[in-house]
Amino acid sequence: MKALIISDSHGLQKELFEVFQRHTQDVDVIIHCGDSELAKDNFMSFDKLLIVKGNCDYEPGFKNEIMTNVLGQNIFIVHGHLHDVKFSAVKLSYCAEELDANLVCFGHTHEAVAFQENNILYINPGSFRLPRKRPERTYAIVEFQNKTATVIYFDHLGKEISDLKSNFVLV
Repeated sequence: MKALIISDSHGLQKELFEVFQRHTQDVDVIIHCGDSELAKDNFMSFDKLLIVKGNCDYEPGFKNEIMTNVLGQNIFIVHGHLHDVKFSAVKLSYCAEELDANLVCFGHTHEAVAFQENNILYINPGSFRLPRKRPERTYAIVEFQNKTATVIYFDHLGKEISDLKSNFVLV
């Protein structure tokens, strides 16, 4: 299973859709972790897209959380503001464990990070518009193969950011 994960695009539409179009043939699902600041109707042409509501989104058609299964991966998608992710991942991890998720996608902090805890992979793709702690505007692609997951980050133009690449062993 291969997923494109993006978050915090804060009103960018043209560049965001260019990323979707760049990767749509290569991924099984496109995940937007909120703060798109766009109306749901704008996303109608992207059938692989799962999108949640962020603290800057006012679209009533977006859900606060999505729990889904894509090709055997239990994916929990949130923005993170309702789970206090700027302070700790504890609330998020409790929810992920209760839902039996093995992949958690979240945003809100605008910081690109991937980590594993209790055999759950957590990915924050950073911010596509307003990054923190790094200069690059980022998104991520995760690929699950056998018992490994590889997370690769890209800048907004599609160039790989090699020092952010991570491999995780899954039990």
